[in-house]
Amino acid sequence: MWGPKYQAVMATMVTSTKKATNKGIGSGGNFPGPNGKKPGGNGWHGGGDRSKRKFSPDGYRITMWMLLAAIVMMFGALSAAYIMVSEEERRPVPMPRMFFVSTGLILVSSVTFQRAKRSLQQDRARAYLRWLLATLGLGCAFLASQLIGWRELARAGVYFSGHPRSTFFYLATALHGGHLLGGIGLVFYLVIRRLRPLWPLNAEKNTTWTRVVGLYWHTMDGIWIWLFVLLLIFK
Repeated sequence: MWGPKYQAVMATMVTSTKKATNKGIGSGGNFPGPNGKKPGGNGWHGGGDRSKRKFSPDGYRITMWMLLAAIVMMFGALSAAYIMVSEEERRPVPMPRMFFVSTGLILVSSVTFQRAKRSLQQDRARAYLRWLLATLGLGCAFLASQLIGWRELARAGVYFSGHPRSTFFYLATALHGGHLLGGIGLVFYLVIRRLRPLWPLNAEKNTTWTRVVGLYWHTMDGIWIWLFVLLLIFK
């Protein structure tokens, strides 16, 4: 009944079944091994090298625009609340004289940053660095003048918790100063990038970062002009 020929056929089928079952296990398959790192053994690499992520200037600009939109909306809401309060509260708040100095400083700082941007376009690295440092100095001088302006308000008897108008004076200028401090940090980052030894190899990134930081800085300039006019008219 069980002849030699039949036994040979059964042995061949069993051997083929073992080979098919063992395919892909160990070091010869396409599935991850027990450690999940590469195909056919102790790992999984996904079948090739990972490509480097390409630099996208548009992504930086879109992110900055979204951030600035949120900041502008916040100051817009504060301004609307201040105008509504001003219709009811008639106690005037004197405009500190140092706020006029602050306005001049921040306007000049926008000019110096624009000069830095132009120097970068003309590939004048040293001039670019000088104008950035000038922008940093003017930004710090702006913050110092704001503190002096607060002291003028305090000497005039105007305090944060005095009444809604005085509260807005302190709150709005403090929020703007905090955001400008962030701008100073960004300009300082540009200075650090300029001093790096690999500066010529990152021309596209240098240009993108300068444009993005310039957009932020000029927006802070515009917000201060708006606040200054608002405080001057509804004081």
